[in-house]
Amino acid sequence: MEPDLPANPLSVELTFSHRRLWWQAGHGSRPERCEVSADVWQHDVVPDGLRHVGDISLVLTDAAQNLDTAQSVVLGEWVPRFLREAVADREERRLEPALEAAISPGPALVVIVRRIRLAEPWQGHGLGVAILASSLRSLSRIARMAICRPLPADFAAEGADAVSAERNAVRAVATLERIGFWRWRGVHVIDLRSRSLLDARTELLHRWWPKGG
Repeated sequence: MEPDLPANPLSVELTFSHRRLWWQAGHGSRPERCEVSADVWQHDVVPDGLRHVGDISLVLTDAAQNLDTAQSVVLGEWVPRFLREAVADREERRLEPALEAAISPGPALVVIVRRIRLAEPWQGHGLGVAILASSLRSLSRIARMAICRPLPADFAAEGADAVSAERNAVRAVATLERIGFWRWRGVHVIDLRSRSLLDARTELLHRWWPKGG
């Protein structure tokens, strides 16, 4: 194990939890928040306070759903605008031809990547890329594509100064593109069945998988 990592990254497990306001009682209500927690599993010994690796915040929504003003404020104004442009037929949930050809057939749900945070001791080793890719791929059975639009304003709202916010936004875009996101009308998009989401784990697996005798 590399001395500057708290534990073997292969012992990190992902826990998915879905959150919904109490009054959203209908089955399948959207949008729905999905939080992913990455933690070293209980069977591995980790220094105190370093078991938690990071968090990913996602939102699931129907591609054909009309988002109201309150939802648009929470998700960002770019989300409903993207969905209006991306969906060619709301009844049949068919995407605009260029997207329809690039995204594998599947459920009509869209995953919005809101935020990914990695604890400082775990940063700088490519783990954030692998965890994000694995989380998105895990949702491929219930959703068709993921979208994200990192903006400096998002990081400024979290307290970063203007220069840091711009740098963080550029870094976030680079992370997305490393796992196969591509830009469509100003928004980064990926097919959740894309092979690139599986390939994103290759480097870590090669580096950390136990070598035979």
